[in-house]
Amino acid sequence: MSRVLVIIGLSMCASAALAEGEDNLDTLLTDHWEWTLENSPTFASRLGDRRYNRQWRDLGREAASTRQTERRALLARVYALPKTDLSDSDRLNLELLRRALQQDADEFRFNGHLMPFSHRGGVQNLDNVANFVPFETPSDIEDWLARMESIDTVIDQTIDTADYGRRRGLMPPAVLMQRIPDQISAQLVDDGRDSPFFRAFEALPASIDESRATELQSRAIEIIEREIVPAYRRLQTFFTETYLPDARQSIGLSSLENGADWYEHLAGRYTTTRMTPDEIHRLGLDEVKRIRDEMLAVIDELEFDGNFQDFLAFLRSDPQFYFEDPEELLAAYRATSKRIDPELVTLFGKLPRMPYGVKPIPDAIAPDTTTAYYSGPAPDGSRAGIFWVNLYRPDVRPKYEIEVLTVHEAMPGHHLQIALQQELDNLPAFRRYSGFTAFTEGWGLYSEALGYELGLYRDPYSRFGQLTYEMWRAVRLVVDTGIHYKGWTRQQAIDFFRDNAAKTEPDIVNEIDRYIGNPGQALAYKVGQLKMSALRQDAEAALRERFDVRDFHDTMLGGGALPLDLLEQRMSRWLATELAATVPTR
Repeated sequence: MSRVLVIIGLSMCASAALAEGEDNLDTLLTDHWEWTLENSPTFASRLGDRRYNRQWRDLGREAASTRQTERRALLARVYALPKTDLSDSDRLNLELLRRALQQDADEFRFNGHLMPFSHRGGVQNLDNVANFVPFETPSDIEDWLARMESIDTVIDQTIDTADYGRRRGLMPPAVLMQRIPDQISAQLVDDGRDSPFFRAFEALPASIDESRATELQSRAIEIIEREIVPAYRRLQTFFTETYLPDARQSIGLSSLENGADWYEHLAGRYTTTRMTPDEIHRLGLDEVKRIRDEMLAVIDELEFDGNFQDFLAFLRSDPQFYFEDPEELLAAYRATSKRIDPELVTLFGKLPRMPYGVKPIPDAIAPDTTTAYYSGPAPDGSRAGIFWVNLYRPDVRPKYEIEVLTVHEAMPGHHLQIALQQELDNLPAFRRYSGFTAFTEGWGLYSEALGYELGLYRDPYSRFGQLTYEMWRAVRLVVDTGIHYKGWTRQQAIDFFRDNAAKTEPDIVNEIDRYIGNPGQALAYKVGQLKMSALRQDAEAALRERFDVRDFHDTMLGGGALPLDLLEQRMSRWLATELAATVPTR
């Protein structure tokens, strides 16, 4: 989920403070967070805040403009706040809030909100939100029914916004939009019991008596058939007859008006650096070459009879590397998770209290999404973290990627970092429940190499799998900048990916389409990982035998997700303290 940092208005307390010139950081942070939740009701629900459980985010054009006005009002308060009396930690909180709000305010001019459709999920499958909202009491279910009843409004807002963008020439690539009609079709049922929205009602909590459960299920069916299905039929008609025919044939962001400037902005936002797209492209090419040399060494070790491309073809096609049964694939992921967890104490002094589970990606979206992803736990403890794995076509999900993918998405990757961050009570809410992609994804990629220290990758094919995943992220630097800044074609990007990584063809196509649909996000992984690896190398070189990896990791994670320049400052202070503590006194 992208970070939503907005303010919709001021509380009476905050307004009084402003009028009297008494604005302070605590008031500012409180107002900002309350507005964030009010503007993002499903995000609030994910966090266990039930206040907005009957609402959806207002997707209308007027609401978007209002949010921008209010965002700038909050930003003005940030700049006006006196900083002389703030502690170092409060200065950091203010700076992070400033950066996040300024980035959102600057990005609004590109009008990305006028292209509301994504092939990887959105208004066409709002039923997926049920996976992340509380569903424990009759009140929770009543809230969800109320949300279901207003889906027609969300769909109508989406149609209006998308059509306005269409008439202004703001259109997403046709190659992505072609996937969406089938996703909408999944909602077009004759019997409400067959709707994806009814799945949440199939097994209601045991605390609800049978007669009440029957009544709730009947109401759900009625809402589906009376409100939801007709709304999705309107969406299908608009999308197939009006929107899809006008989708653009180009794929790069730079083909849009101000698209090159937009991409430069996104590159800076996602990497939290001043690197230009050209510099990132060159970095990617250098990393591809370095990692390929390491991959060739593994191929030599295996004494494989053939060249690099022959080995990749072997990995993609030999049945020994694949499960036939999706349940076997799921069991392998779960077994790997259990093997990793006991070893974590060797690398970390502090582990999160919140557990995580491994679940299959819902069937409705599995064909059009990536190999896996992670969703964080609810802070109130009502939902664990979830490592979602793609079981669609197990014949293209190789066994040699199971270890590295589990490390990245679960432990010690995303779950460890995100769950720990949520437990940092000394941080304001906007820092505990949001982040910077270069840090969160950089940590996930950095964690993949920790697998060696956790006893993984003992098999040469698993080692090659780890290198394949690192290569995958290096390739991203090249193809993302190529697509959106250098005029690459989709096939050119697919070919470059296929020539350098052992990912299977369906995965490669889905990945390239992911980069087309989310410009710049793919740049964060490698840039973040390289910075974190360099910080560790510097610390190990300076401290030598006194280097404590557990202390290093606890310090890196102990400040929550940070932009890379501020992370470097934090770790430099830690290193200076460690070096000072080792200087003998006279």
